[in-house]
Amino acid sequence: MKKQQSGFTLVEIAIVLVIIGLLLGGVLKGQEMITSAKVRNLADQGSAIKTAFYAFQDRYRAVPGDYANASNNINGVAGGANGGNGSGNGLVDTNNDRGLFWLQLSAAGFITGNYDGQAAANNTTCGSTTCPTNTYGAPMMFSWGNNADNNNTRSAHELRTGRGVPVEVLAELDRKIDDGAPRTGSFMVDRTVSANQCRQGGVNNSNYRIVSNNPESNCAGVHVL
Repeated sequence: MKKQQSGFTLVEIAIVLVIIGLLLGGVLKGQEMITSAKVRNLADQGSAIKTAFYAFQDRYRAVPGDYANASNNINGVAGGANGGNGSGNGLVDTNNDRGLFWLQLSAAGFITGNYDGQAAANNTTCGSTTCPTNTYGAPMMFSWGNNADNNNTRSAHELRTGRGVPVEVLAELDRKIDDGAPRTGSFMVDRTVSANQCRQGGVNNSNYRIVSNNPESNCAGVHVL
């Protein structure tokens, strides 16, 4: 006699679907938690550096990186560019100043890390021995410039987050610390890093380009001080 074949019952199928749903939900929730942690890390990092910038000025009456008398008042800066001393014009606007910015802040105890204070151009390729890196491992930069996306006609001191930030993370960071728009406020898209892919096109458009298919993963932001 042939044995009667039996398939899954509706109850068994329902149990399998519930398990699959729970697994998918756990994966999506885990990804959301990772994204939130990255946003918090970027926000905390930016806040700490900006606080250090103002605290340094309060103590030394000079801009970090630009401090022209640093070698006499801060131990550990002499190995940097120009003997550890900035140009003294009140702006972090030279390659020496940009490299010394991180050295003077760390040697004075305002940020953690060991930096060599060597000259650094105002770009996103600074070496890890000279500049700190963001949560995605890309170098950050502090400089007098106009890299904020809607800031082309005027310069300001800018803290650049560095590359490698996914657009959805950059958008959430903007909502967390500013106005959520990529071209206004004190935090904007870095116009030199895939700006057209990170925000919607058009001069006056103020939306991040968050799409379901192949979202941009190499964005960067600029804190305008």
